[in-house]
Amino acid sequence: MKIITIVISVLALALIGFNVTQINFEAPFEGESMIALITILAGLCTILMMLILRVSKRIEAKVKGRR
Repeated sequence: MKIITIVISVLALALIGFNVTQINFEAPFEGESMIALITILAGLCTILMMLILRVSKRIEAKVKGRR
């Protein structure tokens, strides 16, 4: 599970990096720039979800260790 979350996070970072180059900073809320901003936000959400998943798995392992 750890490897999968790392791979998904790296892919999300690559997607964010690509979409940063697609933004027209003179008009960031028009056309293709808006799509790039939405995709960057989706990538950030994905990274956040993967971090939450990893923390919850760590907590689950500690709780199982106490029993």
